[in-house]
Amino acid sequence: MESGVGTSSNGYTEALFTGNTNNGISKIISLTSNYIGTIDGGKDMSTVNSFFTKATYKGAVSSSNDWTAGWTLASNAVQQSETLEGSLTSGTKTLTANKVYYLTGGYTVKSGATLKIEAGVTVIAKNDNIVDYILIEQGGKIDAQGTASSPIVMTSEKKEPGAWGGIHICGYAHTNLGATSKSEIGDATYGGTNDADNSGTLRYIRLEYTGYAFSEEKEANGVSFYGVGNGTTVEYLQAYKGSDDGFEFFGGSVNVKYLVATSCSDDSFDWTEGWNGKGQFLVAYQQPSTALGYECDCLIEADNLGSNAAATPISQPTLANLTLIGNGSTANTRGIRLRAGTYAKIYNALVTGKTNNLTTETKETEEALVGGTNSILNHIYVANDIKVSGLGGYSSALFAAATGNAINQTLTFTDTFFGTVDGGADLSADSFFTKATYKGAISTANNWTAGWIR
Repeated sequence: MESGVGTSSNGYTEALFTGNTNNGISKIISLTSNYIGTIDGGKDMSTVNSFFTKATYKGAVSSSNDWTAGWTLASNAVQQSETLEGSLTSGTKTLTANKVYYLTGGYTVKSGATLKIEAGVTVIAKNDNIVDYILIEQGGKIDAQGTASSPIVMTSEKKEPGAWGGIHICGYAHTNLGATSKSEIGDATYGGTNDADNSGTLRYIRLEYTGYAFSEEKEANGVSFYGVGNGTTVEYLQAYKGSDDGFEFFGGSVNVKYLVATSCSDDSFDWTEGWNGKGQFLVAYQQPSTALGYECDCLIEADNLGSNAAATPISQPTLANLTLIGNGSTANTRGIRLRAGTYAKIYNALVTGKTNNLTTETKETEEALVGGTNSILNHIYVANDIKVSGLGGYSSALFAAATGNAINQTLTFTDTFFGTVDGGADLSADSFFTKATYKGAISTANNWTAGWIR
């Protein structure tokens, strides 16, 4: 026991206390990791009652039996915090799970520097009337690797969409807007000729309440990929209740896997400026506006370039195993919206919850669909019909006649978005794609969302 006992009003004394078996008074009791530490010599209570585990030492947590590991939040984790602001100009900055990190303003990772975020870290954007965001500039890297049981959580003090600016990554891969393009947040340069560029690793990260808007032309998403190369690893990310897009691709060749966009107020997935990466196991889910208090727009909004539909290189991603569920809105009625000259190869998709679960616009986009080489829509089930502009000769009949497609399907899901339909293309000849010959993103045998998403 630390310090003294004193004498009670009923005559109990320090001497009586120390006279009892194995009692003692010490000025110093050393503990490690907040409360781990014991002293040898204790009564074996297991001989008294079977409820008790044998523990013949004084104290609750021994180094050989740390029963608090992995599930408690230590007191110093609450007390210790660090503010992230300004720029990381060189070396590696490591965020560890025994601290809470508060983000205020922009935190910029410069060329040659690396931001490392360990599993279990929480980053909280301050509610301080300053736009908070993380920006990885060209030549900088992020190494953020959570796990399914210990995801990295990036959230905000203000628990509502648009509270902070999310993550922005600028790479040296192509864009059809030009090599001196600037990011919408942070005005950082992106683009180049290195499609194998590596900006780091993002794995098991939940991004909550992103989407800060400077203006209609400058808005933040959950993650914004600006000319990001396919040397970058992106998998197991959730954008949760952002006020703009969940994930947006501005050119580049980055590949993505296991993404969830939940109730983002604009588009769940958005691409433009020539993105030609790959994606598999993508989920978009929009709650009804009656529950959210706001509308959500497209499940996918896809452009080549709004100002020049023929700009090269042309957007042409290859996507497989999608579950896209709209909110039933009568105001925002488009599911997958292909326009502004984009090409797309989409396989194994289930699309529901919109009046027009697939729309095609612009001459260049529809001509590519009619040709069936630059653009392919196969093994796609949509609820209701699709809507085409007819500018390039595409039609709902051509869609329905393609391999594995069907319109006016009744699609049902469990646990919000679990469920697949048998019959799908096998893209595993390309090593990026996992063999998954079914339509949809999440099968009961492969629930990759377990434990880390909201």
